[in-house]
Amino acid sequence: MWKAQEDITAEVLTALAHPNRIRILECLRKDVRCNCELSPALDLEQSNLSRHLKLLVQAGILFSWKEELRVNFKVADQRVYRILDLAKALVKRGIEKRAEALSETA
Repeated sequence: MWKAQEDITAEVLTALAHPNRIRILECLRKDVRCNCELSPALDLEQSNLSRHLKLLVQAGILFSWKEELRVNFKVADQRVYRILDLAKALVKRGIEKRAEALSETA
């Protein structure tokens, strides 16, 4: 059974909708990383990290491969960073608007 494009889009956005998964993607922005490097870099327990990595792989955002004992991760499509950057810009704009509204009422 094929999924509708909207369902797949929702899965991708859901996979992105967690602070730890955003931090993982930021860690992978410049280079391939092994899960053994990600865990200390993000200060996450290995089991917690593995759960987040699995979700990102299942959503097609990351892909992984094994080299001996190492499991490496890479972003499947760099366009995911456009989504993250746009989300950050929206957040920044929202904060600025709230700050303006507060200063006007003070």
